[in-house]
Amino acid sequence: MLVTIAGRPVHVNEEGFLTDAGEWDEAVAAALAADIGLTLSDEHLAVIRFVRRDFAERGTSPTLRRVSSVGGFEIKRLFVLFPKKPAKKMSYVAGVPKPIGCV
Repeated sequence: MLVTIAGRPVHVNEEGFLTDAGEWDEAVAAALAADIGLTLSDEHLAVIRFVRRDFAERGTSPTLRRVSSVGGFEIKRLFVLFPKKPAKKMSYVAGVPKPIGCV
């Protein structure tokens, strides 16, 4: 479905995840983050950029374990930055699909 986020039209699925990662930019990320109660910091953006790079390289959204082991971000810190469901929230804000295995 087509919705307006950050003043521009983007395509999302029934859960609100972008269906076209190419429609993402940092303004969209900020609006998506605000939608789930987050204010993005440079640290959030570093994680989000890793998630996007990894998705672009592999074609699948990274799991929490991958963001930690390959991206170099501590799992405990990811839970602070993206409380409760960090993998799902990171992917949502990064404009990539929900990771496989996320409820």
